[in-house]
Amino acid sequence: MFSYRHAFHAGNHADVLKHTVLIATLQHLLQKDAALTVLDTHAGAGLYRLDGDYATTSAESTDGILRLVPPAAPAELAPALQAYVDMVRAFNQGAATRVYPGSPFIAQRLLREQDRLKLFELHPTDARALAGNVAQLEAGRQVAVLAEDGLEGIKKFLPPPARRALVLCDPSYEIKSDYGRVLDMVQDSLKRFPTGVYAIWYPIIPRPEAHDLPRRIKTLVQKAGKPWLHATLTVKGSKAPAPAGDGQRRPGLPASGMFLINPPFTLDAALRQALPQMAELLAQDRHATWTLEGGGS
Repeated sequence: MFSYRHAFHAGNHADVLKHTVLIATLQHLLQKDAALTVLDTHAGAGLYRLDGDYATTSAESTDGILRLVPPAAPAELAPALQAYVDMVRAFNQGAATRVYPGSPFIAQRLLREQDRLKLFELHPTDARALAGNVAQLEAGRQVAVLAEDGLEGIKKFLPPPARRALVLCDPSYEIKSDYGRVLDMVQDSLKRFPTGVYAIWYPIIPRPEAHDLPRRIKTLVQKAGKPWLHATLTVKGSKAPAPAGDGQRRPGLPASGMFLINPPFTLDAALRQALPQMAELLAQDRHATWTLEGGGS
């Protein structure tokens, strides 16, 4: 269960989608003065070297973030996509983009003194790397690193003290049971804290569970009467088999999605500008496309 390492995939097209959505969501939520708790169920190592051994093995950032920064950057990006690029560039000095911030460092950079960040990582190597990277922030009690199962661990933090929370859930889905566990987490979390904002990332691959997950979440959320938003980004056709083990040459992930529960009302418009650009700039073949749908009050 510990074979997945996000370092192989840092800065790929799925990260572009996920982190653009994360930043746009946080920017809206942080407009209110009340404290916000951010729970990251699968935090990874937090920071990644795009010129390191892991990232260069698969070179996925070449078809992701590196298409959006100089010298490849287009003249003008949609505001949400520009905010994402600006965030990544803030972690780099000079013209080259060598460092990629994962969701823990993106969130921490945006949070205020009164906010809290809970980072869960079960992989022992990544958990140690995450703890070391976070220690350099000298963020004190603002950031907590927990070497435990995030899908279970978030339960003790819901509801949060200030009744405001964002849960980011992005497992590797390397085992089929992850899909069912994510659905169980959503159902349990909505009972514990119905007004929380939940952002669930998932891969779109030739596996029944991957196609069923957003449909099942949508059914659950509609029964609960909660607003939702579902975005997908496809960069190439999906005839290739699901990805092989880390460190091996592979066909690569063709598409991914983000399903949000109780999303900011501003997110729909932001993504309608950003998603077409993502599909155009990150396309790997003629099948590149995007979708966005939503519902609820």
